[in-house]
Amino acid sequence: MRKNRVNVLQKSKQVRPFWNLPVAFHDLMSDSFDIDFDNFFNRFHSRPLFFPQTVSTSCDIEDTGKEIIVKVDLPGIMKKDIKLNISENSIEISAKHKEENKKNNKNYLKKERTEISYYRVLPLPVKVLSRKAKAKLADGILSITLPKMNPKIQKKNSIPIE
Repeated sequence: MRKNRVNVLQKSKQVRPFWNLPVAFHDLMSDSFDIDFDNFFNRFHSRPLFFPQTVSTSCDIEDTGKEIIVKVDLPGIMKKDIKLNISENSIEISAKHKEENKKNNKNYLKKERTEISYYRVLPLPVKVLSRKAKAKLADGILSITLPKMNPKIQKKNSIPIE
């Protein structure tokens, strides 16, 4: 019995050159397929005739007590290309940038910045006075100041630490 066990252990230590061939083939084909698959879809995004790229923007919402301040990242967008709709409980932001097709002598190797659109609806935590809202665009950041309908300034209490 002991003899058989030793033989099994010795056989398992033998070198088998083609043992991992199916695994290696799978890994090779999987990587190749992933690259080809990604390249296939990237070709469409680089063409302006395909759908414009719609992006959800990053934002910050701050409650100062009297007003809500919303800051939204809109890089590369001009003021005239932004539509802003404000209700008493939400903000709808949409923006679209389309580069004009002008004949120029630039030798682009890749051109991806042809058309992009942003869209975001932000629910507000409290009701606001939409008619008194103010918006400003500076350095690619849209800042929206929204006065609260019934501002409640919270009283702060100092608590001693034991």
